[in-house]
Amino acid sequence: MTPHVTGATVKAADRAHVFHSWSAQALIDPLAVAGAEGSYFWDYDGNRFLDFASQLVNTNIGHQHPKVVAAVQEQAAKLCTLAPGFAVDVRSEAARLIAERTPGDLDKIFFTNGGAEAVENAVRMARLHTGRQKVLSTYRSYHGATAAAINLTGDPRRWPSDTASAGVVHFWGPFLYRSPFHATTEAEECERALAHLADTLAFEGPQSVAAIILESVPGTAGIMTPPPGYLAGVRELCDRYGIVFILDEVMSGFGRTGKWFAADHWDVTPDLITFAKGVNSGYVPLGGVAISGAIAETFATRPYPGGLTYSGHPLACAAAVATINTMAQEGIVENAARVGAEVIGPGLAELAERHPSVGEVRGLGTFWAVELVRDKETREPLVPYNAAGADNAPMAEFTAACKASGLWPFVNMNRTHVVPPCNVTDAEAKEGLALLDAALTVADRHTTGA
Repeated sequence: MTPHVTGATVKAADRAHVFHSWSAQALIDPLAVAGAEGSYFWDYDGNRFLDFASQLVNTNIGHQHPKVVAAVQEQAAKLCTLAPGFAVDVRSEAARLIAERTPGDLDKIFFTNGGAEAVENAVRMARLHTGRQKVLSTYRSYHGATAAAINLTGDPRRWPSDTASAGVVHFWGPFLYRSPFHATTEAEECERALAHLADTLAFEGPQSVAAIILESVPGTAGIMTPPPGYLAGVRELCDRYGIVFILDEVMSGFGRTGKWFAADHWDVTPDLITFAKGVNSGYVPLGGVAISGAIAETFATRPYPGGLTYSGHPLACAAAVATINTMAQEGIVENAARVGAEVIGPGLAELAERHPSVGEVRGLGTFWAVELVRDKETREPLVPYNAAGADNAPMAEFTAACKASGLWPFVNMNRTHVVPPCNVTDAEAKEGLALLDAALTVADRHTTGA
């Protein structure tokens, strides 16, 4: 007889055996989740949460979409697994559907298990293609937690694993609200950020640089949409010096910004795109690299020295085929664009007007950040950079208030991100904004003069 499953038994087994990422193991209390559907998930006590985090910004079509679940079940009955060296119908179809949506001639797809591995392989391709070693990436970025990817990362998660010898050079990307260039307009920020990058290249020696990697729209680091002209300017610098331009679309790709790829907002074509997360809403782990014709040609007769046992796993590819087809059939990318423009953007702007703790809201599609501050005039963050313990108390209180009301937020440093599924309904988005409105009163208590 199967023992009765409860939240307590699930949590006890977790605490006994599961080692959690990014956590001090003795200090965490994971929620035991019983089920999920659409934009919601719930625990064993019947507490229901509106998933304004899309888990880790990856359930782009929500939880348990029946078409994707059915596709995985059908593939499992047909062929569960096969080595990467074989041609498999579902793998080929997933690659075709992705290539159809990438900009330019990025028509070859190398499959990985997730985003960090995609970045690892993109950087390896760039280094082999150019014969150079250095890679430039921005501060305020996240590219993954494997060896090369964590060194490329520009936030504090890099620090414990930073070897300072991985051939990585960091530079400042554009971020007008906290401009490192003392800019007052988007045009100034763009011009000065590009000048800074050009100077960095000059002093590093552009002939030594294999690649520049950017998140098209930085995700975890703050959803900072680049100013008009910036990505095109980076493309021009890369072309000038024969540098491979890599856009990391692991979080921003597959509908999240209201386009299939965020790069489409600025009509920029990189040499490589890394993807994962939304490609199949995380139903089965999958990531990859979309490769330009020139870089693919490098490995036409020269073996590419990289691979993974589960590259292009049939179950993952079946989930990707179903996800992409469903997004097209149900207008999910268009829904993300519309909800962002008509509901989330205006709703957040209204919250910013009323709450002293909201310094700025920014984003597009279903990809928004709310910058929380102690003082709107000075823009002092609600908590210090990389705060922990008592220093992080205001954000911890805000997060607890969200969860107590039934809203599951995505919180990082002094920000909360509004990143519901791309097929979120207007009613669900408005419900989430109302719950956020109430939780912001907690943050307001920590502002100047509160």
